[in-house]
Amino acid sequence: MRDPKAFLETLYYAAVRRASPSVVMAPFLPEPPLGRTVVVGAGKAAGAMAQAIEQHWPAEAALSGLVVTRYQHTPPRDPAPAPRIEIAEAGHPVPDGAGERAARRILGMVSDLTPDDLVLCVISGGGSSLLALPALELSLHEKQRITRELLVCGATIGEINCVRKHLSAIKGGRLAAACAPARVATLLISDVPGDDPAVIASGPTVPDPSTCTGALEILRRYAIATPTRIVDALATGDLETPKPGDARFSGQQYYMIATPRLSLEAAAETARAMGVAAHVLADDMEGESREIGKAHAALARAVARRGDPFAKPCVLLSGGETTVTVKAAVEGAGCCGGRAGEFALGSAIDLKGEPGVHLLAADTDGIDGSEDNAGAHVAPDTLDRARALGLKPREHLERNDSYGFFSVLGDLLITGPTYTNVNDFRAILVTA
Repeated sequence: MRDPKAFLETLYYAAVRRASPSVVMAPFLPEPPLGRTVVVGAGKAAGAMAQAIEQHWPAEAALSGLVVTRYQHTPPRDPAPAPRIEIAEAGHPVPDGAGERAARRILGMVSDLTPDDLVLCVISGGGSSLLALPALELSLHEKQRITRELLVCGATIGEINCVRKHLSAIKGGRLAAACAPARVATLLISDVPGDDPAVIASGPTVPDPSTCTGALEILRRYAIATPTRIVDALATGDLETPKPGDARFSGQQYYMIATPRLSLEAAAETARAMGVAAHVLADDMEGESREIGKAHAALARAVARRGDPFAKPCVLLSGGETTVTVKAAVEGAGCCGGRAGEFALGSAIDLKGEPGVHLLAADTDGIDGSEDNAGAHVAPDTLDRARALGLKPREHLERNDSYGFFSVLGDLLITGPTYTNVNDFRAILVTA
């Protein structure tokens, strides 16, 4: 293939486009109600979702609301007509005061609705941090610290969100409970393995099957320092979330408008249209990023050397939400890079320059971790070029510095925010 890097990026953008609210939103919108329509929600795609609703909602129908997205994740828009849905920006992945203020305002907007009103709740990945309204017993400062520690300890997204729900006054179904008796329709872009609405952004409109006991066990398992009053409130169930069967959730509707699987299938279709066989391995992979990278490298070598289990040329696609356990944070050395970069670096080390294998790992929201890149490329000459520049890949991996490694090589993928989020995208091209 003449340009493997361009080919892999084409697949990435096909996956992102399949999750773009402007492309996929319209078929899922319900009819306007007799009363008001209030749009609320949060996530990295929330701004784009709100704009897509405005684009397709009848001009004569009442429409208002507020959504919150990550800083610099509000899509550019035409100044005319004037927007009907306000878009606020706040901190991610650690919550901040802007998110707390927005969450409080959202609860106020839905507190006096009637059965004739409709709440359209737009939810996408990132909403857990952006809807930052701590439970009464918890300060924002304490919640920020707990969030930071959970993010670097190796906890899964399900475990993190279980804790977030029970330390929140708006997540874990509490937002929907506040909307009653209005009808609630939730429009979701999934960024979680299994596409469970109760997990995406910690399920603000979904009854929560997890428990205070479970949240407390997670905090203890990862040795997260927790104020005594919070431990006591969890132990007694005082911070319990609304559960399945609660009458306040009666008649609710949930629409999954974009998922990791649909985006991977869009990338596969694009590859096949370009004459390359494509295989979707899984859309729900979890585990340490570097270890998942090693497993992918082993599979790619088997295809490259033996044509097993897939004939070459082909592209292998996968998604999910892997984990980075940040060792450097404990050692005080700092880190620079996210899940995609760590996957790519782990893969590169284990591929050992395997001829004919090219790889792209990137986050579909355009931001890998906290840096300015979506992800990184790996090629057969990656390690040779690194050695020529004096880079030591294993040292970069051990201090979680994939960004520094790929930045020096010029192999970062930088897209800017994509205004959507269906989580990890990985594509490995094995040429003939």
